[in-house]
Amino acid sequence: MTTTPDPLPTDASWLLDRVEALCRADTTTGREDHGLPTLRSILREFDATIELQPVAPGRHNVLATWGVPRLLFSTHLDTVPPFLPPRRQGDLLSGRGTCDAKGQIVAQLAAIRALLARGHDGFAWLGVVGEETDSIGATTAADLLPLLRTCVAAINGEPTENRLGTGQRGALQLRLVTTGVAAHSGTPELGRSAIWPLLDWLLRLRDVPLGHDAELGPEVWNLGVLQGGAAANVVPAHAEAQLFVRTLPGSTFLERLRELQPEHADVIEVGTTEPARFLVLPDLPSAVVTFGSDATRVRDLTGGKQVVMCGPGSIKVAHTLDEHITGRELVAGRELLVTIAERLLGNV
Repeated sequence: MTTTPDPLPTDASWLLDRVEALCRADTTTGREDHGLPTLRSILREFDATIELQPVAPGRHNVLATWGVPRLLFSTHLDTVPPFLPPRRQGDLLSGRGTCDAKGQIVAQLAAIRALLARGHDGFAWLGVVGEETDSIGATTAADLLPLLRTCVAAINGEPTENRLGTGQRGALQLRLVTTGVAAHSGTPELGRSAIWPLLDWLLRLRDVPLGHDAELGPEVWNLGVLQGGAAANVVPAHAEAQLFVRTLPGSTFLERLRELQPEHADVIEVGTTEPARFLVLPDLPSAVVTFGSDATRVRDLTGGKQVVMCGPGSIKVAHTLDEHITGRELVAGRELLVTIAERLLGNV
């Protein structure tokens, strides 16, 4: 016996159409303005007041408002490379940015439209550049605080499978540098390798126990880049490792790293974002998220008030060649955002 699949929600196609239109533009980090014409067109459908905030040459944050803002929605405009043009098959839309984060843009704007239709007012929507790299857009957006201070809370869009993220681990980016003395490979006793001490350092670091938080998950670190030396027949005088640490509150990772530090070595802190806990609401699904975001910076735009992280799509396919989203996920995301917004506004 065959079963008939549930019919698609009546407006799933409307949502998919707009995500697909946004995804036709290559907005990999640094090229975000390529998506401005389509984004502006969608915002005009909603009768939004639109403002562009310059961030860098050819790169702009986009702020849309409806009245005096009481609630801020935000997500990012950039995507990771490579650009993958959208492909659509029924309810499935694949391609770069479909869930991370152009699907977030459309779900949030659709939620604002629904809220306005229900008689609510006072919304702001902010799209920021550079979230996938250095968060330059969210950092620059701090200048918008006087416009957004009236907001009671913020909702940051990320692909969380329509569950509220309980928080996010911190981000600690490090460079481990070791120096040696160059020599001919036939007479290594005249030199000192920079590579072997670095490898030993990293191996000892792998044995350091790391913490776990019930809401934020485990503390983990990734060895993303390892390089050193100039030629196979030269004792290497320089070596370097780049680490990305997902830290927890009270982390001692950096202290333990320095305790293991060998001679002729240095630890350089490239960037730090503190771990944070986000607002979760009773009776709504929540989950630990494994990634970082601009959520804490978005929260600061409202004067440090509450922030909720949620959105349709899954981080499991974000950044992959199989990135995708469905119309059903978008509709469910819109409905969840409406529910969250009404609860946040009802608490005023």
